[in-house]
Amino acid sequence: MHLPQTMTLIEITEPGGPDVLQPREVPLPAPGPGDVLIRVHAAGVNRPDVLQRSGHYPMRPGMNPNPGLEVAGEVVALGTDVSQFALGDRVCALTNGGGYAQYCAVPAGQTLPIPGDLSWIQAAAIPETFFTVWANLFSIGGAHKGQRVLIHGGTSGIGTTALMLCRELGIEAFATAGSADKCTVIRQLGAEPINYREQDFAQVIAEKTAGQGVNVILDIMGGSYLNSNVSALALEGRLVMLGFLGGARAKDIDLMAIMGKRAVVTGSLLRSRTGAEKAAIAAHLQQHVWPALAAGRCLPMIDKVYPYTEAAQAHERMEGGEHIGKIVLQVA
Repeated sequence: MHLPQTMTLIEITEPGGPDVLQPREVPLPAPGPGDVLIRVHAAGVNRPDVLQRSGHYPMRPGMNPNPGLEVAGEVVALGTDVSQFALGDRVCALTNGGGYAQYCAVPAGQTLPIPGDLSWIQAAAIPETFFTVWANLFSIGGAHKGQRVLIHGGTSGIGTTALMLCRELGIEAFATAGSADKCTVIRQLGAEPINYREQDFAQVIAEKTAGQGVNVILDIMGGSYLNSNVSALALEGRLVMLGFLGGARAKDIDLMAIMGKRAVVTGSLLRSRTGAEKAAIAAHLQQHVWPALAAGRCLPMIDKVYPYTEAAQAHERMEGGEHIGKIVLQVA
């Protein structure tokens, strides 16, 4: 397969606003041992990309400085020790960065065949959110059929994914949002909406569950929601934090409430997990979720698609907070 010597990617020229995202021509990456090289057709846009661009994402040494955590495309080269894929395979992948590009090298363990006949756009909207939701809501949080969960930011990419999987797996779900239109979407996804601008979510949970609370909370707000989240938890409930839009530090924490409920307060960052951990999540998704996607269920909700050279506009859309579902960049 003939490949070019160079490609175009979108780089973060310096920490700042969306305008710091600029195209740059660079040498074509070579797949290392255990990697596949993907010709990218579409790439998803995610909140960690925005945080990284603005200089607020904890970047450990060795992390790829270029944005883009999920892609869909075709395999065009194989590193050594890769046997599960062949040239030309249609795949989607959780990258380690660098997805806003024409080509991206990704560990094979983080790469999955595109389920069914999904489009490039749909497939690019799957990896980051599905990996994140599975690892946190189901693995760490332990959510399962018959339980109740609360999802904050119910119309985000993470939120819509979580609600669709809850409906698929028989889990009762509540979700917060900040407008009537977004609450309508949440209801359409089979969950009970809570408008956080008009309602106290902990109070609503208490009323709707006869004071029993929810078993798992998936939270993107952080510090400002901590005490209310603990209040909404059931006995031995789990609060799993994914973000800190409401602050990375909490004040006046009610430790007695945590102790009284025997609550677990935890959280995680997907990007800093090892390749083996990410591969294990991929295997669970292929076993438990891919059949539903192939059958046309739990498909990602697409908010808007931009050419990848307009990544700045995509970031502006995400930061504006009006999007519902996933924002995707079309590469080719």
